[in-house]
Amino acid sequence: MAAVSWREVLLLTGLVVGCYWNSLSCGFVFDDVSAILDNKDLRPSTPLKNLFLNDFWGTPMSEERSHKSYRPLTVLTFRLNYLCSELSAASYHLLNVLLHALVCVLFLRVCRLFLDHRHSLVAALLFAVHPIHTEAVTGVVGRAELLSSIFFLAAFLSYTKSTSPQRAIVWTPILLTVVLVAVATLCKEQGITVVGICCIYEVFVAQGFTLPLLLDTVRHLVLGKDGFPLALLQTLLKLMVLVISTLLLVIVRVQVIQSQLPVFTRFDNPAAVSPTPARQLTFNYLLPLNSVLDTRNLATLLFYTALALLAVHSLRHRHDSAKTVIMALSLLVLPFVPASNLFFPVGFVVAERVLYVPSMGFCVLVALGFKLLGQKGVLKKLSWLMMALLLSTHAVKTFHRNWDWESEYTLFTAALKVNKNNAKLWNNVGHALENQNNYVMALRYFLQATQVQPDDIGAHMNVGRTYKNLNLSREAEEAYLVAKALMPQVIPGKKYATRVAPNHLNVYINLANLIRANESRLEEADQLYRQAISMRPDFKQAYISRGELLLKMNKLTEARDTYLRALDLDKTNADLWYNLAIVHIEMKEPREALINFNHALELSPRHKLALFNSALLMQESGDPKFWPEANRRFLLYVEEEPQDANGYFNLGMLAMDANEDEAAERWMKKAIRLKPSFRSALFNLALLYSQAKRETDALPALDELLRHHPEHIKGLILKGDILMNHKKDTQGAKVCFQRIVALDPGNVQGKHNLCVVYFEERDLPRAESCLVETLAMAPNEEYVKRHLSIVRGKMAAMSAAGQPLKTQPREGAAVEEVEVEAQAEEEGAKQEGSGENANGKQKNGRKLAKEASSADGGKSAKDINDIEEKRAAALKRLEEIERLLSSD
Repeated sequence: MAAVSWREVLLLTGLVVGCYWNSLSCGFVFDDVSAILDNKDLRPSTPLKNLFLNDFWGTPMSEERSHKSYRPLTVLTFRLNYLCSELSAASYHLLNVLLHALVCVLFLRVCRLFLDHRHSLVAALLFAVHPIHTEAVTGVVGRAELLSSIFFLAAFLSYTKSTSPQRAIVWTPILLTVVLVAVATLCKEQGITVVGICCIYEVFVAQGFTLPLLLDTVRHLVLGKDGFPLALLQTLLKLMVLVISTLLLVIVRVQVIQSQLPVFTRFDNPAAVSPTPARQLTFNYLLPLNSVLDTRNLATLLFYTALALLAVHSLRHRHDSAKTVIMALSLLVLPFVPASNLFFPVGFVVAERVLYVPSMGFCVLVALGFKLLGQKGVLKKLSWLMMALLLSTHAVKTFHRNWDWESEYTLFTAALKVNKNNAKLWNNVGHALENQNNYVMALRYFLQATQVQPDDIGAHMNVGRTYKNLNLSREAEEAYLVAKALMPQVIPGKKYATRVAPNHLNVYINLANLIRANESRLEEADQLYRQAISMRPDFKQAYISRGELLLKMNKLTEARDTYLRALDLDKTNADLWYNLAIVHIEMKEPREALINFNHALELSPRHKLALFNSALLMQESGDPKFWPEANRRFLLYVEEEPQDANGYFNLGMLAMDANEDEAAERWMKKAIRLKPSFRSALFNLALLYSQAKRETDALPALDELLRHHPEHIKGLILKGDILMNHKKDTQGAKVCFQRIVALDPGNVQGKHNLCVVYFEERDLPRAESCLVETLAMAPNEEYVKRHLSIVRGKMAAMSAAGQPLKTQPREGAAVEEVEVEAQAEEEGAKQEGSGENANGKQKNGRKLAKEASSADGGKSAKDINDIEEKRAAALKRLEEIERLLSSD
């Protein structure tokens, strides 16, 4: 076997890069979205062991909805890409291109076993530029084919070294072959087919058997005419090792998928559920369709005839061309068998990427034909011209086809040009437009999909979702009802999951999520959730959505039980633990809530809502021992959501609790920079300045607060207090208190302070009238009674002395200190998740509270102490007022 020179390596690599360099500008499309963008197994936060427990798409193999495609080594390379560049598509495409170049080099080494130096290079060049490979190379998920092919070819090359020049068995290459086969299978399932190719190589190439000779040898052995040849014994021994190792791999593979085949429907593979003989004829038709002809059943017959003639002819002769044809046919046929639908259904009808390895056999046959054609002198130059033209056109076609993979829209519109009668393509174009928020155009494609295939449940669901996005609720409900009517009815004793795709059950979820917006239809929505659960008791999303509805209906015990049932199905779901924590918050069980928040964070340390709401819960507990951990979680939250002002605000609140004024001021200002109208941050910053005796700094913050929120009562009270007690601006304070009374006539605090302003202005009749009104509002407030009594006594004394009851105001009057406390932002933490779950996304549940540290909620011990201190100060000032009122 001639080695591959560096010139040939550079030639093949340069040619591959030249054909595929434009693929670096392509994004993640089609299956890439599920395998890369939505696959948590790529994230560093996911334990590595999950790669060996989940399928190619990140779904646990134990779940029935799993695709059962077990390719952990391929996912591992995706994870390495993520570590290097996260979700930058260019790095993923670049690695695919380099892997394709490596496959081409290894394929050239394999071709050197059967073809001469020149024509083996022709086969490798043809394989390098063939446009059928664009899906495998330019589609990121095609990496499974690339990696599997590398170990596939390496395993075969290793096996070719298993016989020494003395015809003895060399076990090291055989054992290495077994290991490489296992690795190839862990990259993609079809890697195991290399064992069959090794067997064919051993019998018909290494041992030189022809079919007649093999049959004659077997006949002699059966009749006992000859002894058992040593060479044949060695061959059988090697084949037994290969077959046994293959069986062990198959057994392990079956155990991994838990002896279950994936569930596919007629929408994934229509032929799989077609009646006989249409099913068999269609599957057989797929073989020539994936190869040469397109003439339905006649093509099937011609295809099998051609294969049979080639096989029989080559198996009857021992010359080199016959051996080359045998190996080319084995490469062409055996790797395609797992995807042929002949032995078990797969999730597609036609997919170009499964032809990546079979095309190697095709390229060998073309190179061999080119060699035989070039042996005739007249055609030699013409054959080279034709080959140069073929390579050039293939290279151009490959380069051009790469642009189809630039985006999902370009990919699916290109496919529609070829096949307009495929509902899946119309749906996929609609999805691409939907991702661009072009709902009007997306709706046209989804509606066309329902026209092409009226019983396509998914298409009607897509129509419903798009109507909802267009705020056309009535039309959306009608579309969901059509999809629901297409769902098969439950047949007693028959397993529902085997007759419908699990994602189609989302029609119940989507319809329920739509109608629950109407408060009068909550029970109807609950009935839909329960119907989905009855059809599929392991349908987690139904439990999640129902738990959220029960929470809305204030059925807290049922909501808790629903989430516990979902957790029985999946204890690794952080969102479920989070939602359960929310239920415990509503049930006034903060200790249980915190335990569940912690479970969520153990599974997903960067779970944003769990970080925020658990920290908030710790902060509101009033226990200082929780504050450091709450601070750490808020810091993690702002790392995840650096543009959310609520995180910085709560960091500021924690700092205020801990009397860390500088930190509190910094965090509050950060929150205000992000959200200039942030009511609570502005108020608490002013309060912070006021408590620190920085009233001059507090006033600008209060002015900004009242500019955005002119009806903020507590801001007006605090501003009036500062103006009266520190700025001696009686008129400014009067404006603030009058504004309070106008906004809230029942506000005792504002009304009483206004009365004090009237007294400060020495308008005793108005002060008396004001206090009478205040006492009517709060008849049990003793200080109001005392003040009224003092004012009346003062008025009586002045009348007796002949003094006017209304005089010019004098300096030195004080106003009662008002009780001010932090009031939270009404918006709170924004909730993540979508009401529509057509893509299987889970909702994160309800937010913990609408207001952080709300004045209407519970107060911490620190808050209570502050209030008591303020009350003491207020009483002291009341005494001053009383002395003032009692003086002559």
